[in-house]
Amino acid sequence: MDESVFTPGDGLDAIEASYRQAGFVLLRGLFSDELMAAMEIECADAQRRVLSGELPERYGAAQYLDDASKIERFVNYVQQVQEVSPAVLAAATDPALVAIIHRLIGADAWLAGPGKQGIVYQDARPGKESGYTRIGWHSDWQASPSLDIWPSTAFTFHLDGTSPANGFLRVVPGSHRWATPAPYRNVNNVEVPADAKPAGGYTDEPPPFPMPLGFEKVPGEIGVYADPGDVILHDAYLWHSAARATDDEGIRRHVRSGYFSGDPTQTRDQFLKNAAR
Repeated sequence: MDESVFTPGDGLDAIEASYRQAGFVLLRGLFSDELMAAMEIECADAQRRVLSGELPERYGAAQYLDDASKIERFVNYVQQVQEVSPAVLAAATDPALVAIIHRLIGADAWLAGPGKQGIVYQDARPGKESGYTRIGWHSDWQASPSLDIWPSTAFTFHLDGTSPANGFLRVVPGSHRWATPAPYRNVNNVEVPADAKPAGGYTDEPPPFPMPLGFEKVPGEIGVYADPGDVILHDAYLWHSAARATDDEGIRRHVRSGYFSGDPTQTRDQFLKNAAR
């Protein structure tokens, strides 16, 4: 088995040690097949209801689409999906998952919730109807470098397995330890806040090379492939990106959000638009 893949029976010590070293872990067998099946049905229904207008606009996320008009024909994102999917809420607050999160970032960790994006259902596909197919290199911290909500760990619940055919996560193991600079610009031309902290990471060591703005190959990067039902946890300081599907019929659906251990009174209103994963 891959050294970054763990089951609940492997224990918190092993999971934490791998996470500290690499900046991410993949958890297998954490949720039941029944829970994942319910999540898939409920998220697809929420996506349909956003598209039809049955759900308020706050549930439909168009801010990352290259062509906002595409939201009329297809919905890549459903925000606050935990409010309309009991299965998503059950998974995000599952005691076994929460115990791991507490071990990684502290017992006071809090889940992103209302007033922010909440938990997001994401449907990435390469078809012409889709406005989201991939995302360039970033760390989640760079999306809000002026806020004191960090450290954080992101979670992704995979409804589909991932591969080169339908897209996959690219990461640079160990990059969470670098003092990654706040972006001076980003691919969406969003202005970086003037009060942004200069760098984010667990050490003062600068990155050995600049982070690309796009999708270029990065020295030391690896692909992380998930099976249906897998959960990926990755650190907010970890360099990562998402590769585009090579199969025009490929579909990559997942549920994502994060736990934070900083100031819970701060909002994510200043998040830059390179935060999508």
